[in-house]
Amino acid sequence: MNIKLIMILSFTYLYGFFEIFMSVKQIRKRNIVKKGDRLSIWILTLFIAIGYSLSFYIASTKTGRIYHWNMLFIIGAVIAISGLIIRINSILTLKQQFTYTVTKIENHELIETGLYKVIRHPGYLGQLIIFLGITVSLSNWISILSMMISVLIGYIYRIKTEEKFMIEQLGDKYIDYQKRTKRLIPSIY
Repeated sequence: MNIKLIMILSFTYLYGFFEIFMSVKQIRKRNIVKKGDRLSIWILTLFIAIGYSLSFYIASTKTGRIYHWNMLFIIGAVIAISGLIIRINSILTLKQQFTYTVTKIENHELIETGLYKVIRHPGYLGQLIIFLGITVSLSNWISILSMMISVLIGYIYRIKTEEKFMIEQLGDKYIDYQKRTKRLIPSIY
């Protein structure tokens, strides 16, 4: 097996273990007041799994191969690490407010510092950038499209679910926050 592919898979597994660790840590929180996930975590997980499966399968074929493997591997690694930094920063900014499922916790506050000052979902942005980086490093444009279309479908559903729940729980405060910020990309979306 190619050393670069082993590195991509290793990063993918390490990132997966990080997310599982954070999920298990979050489950231990006992201060959840109300849940509103509406299966969005499962739908998101399904679309991520589909994206991974398709992109790695397609990358294993010659279909869609881009023949700048070394350059794209390095660019993809930089993109993925950048996404991981954004993801970790968003989790650290939220501190006790961070949950994996759409929930309201005791003494819930709307966080508007750090990246949350300009976008509402920097953690999701970080994850999308990670997925983009992983697939760019595979050097296959069809893999990139397969992953990104799949995960975007999952994240769009998740964001809509979360924002509807936040409006129900925080009312005008969240609506005002929506007016001042974008979902994922500052000044665009």
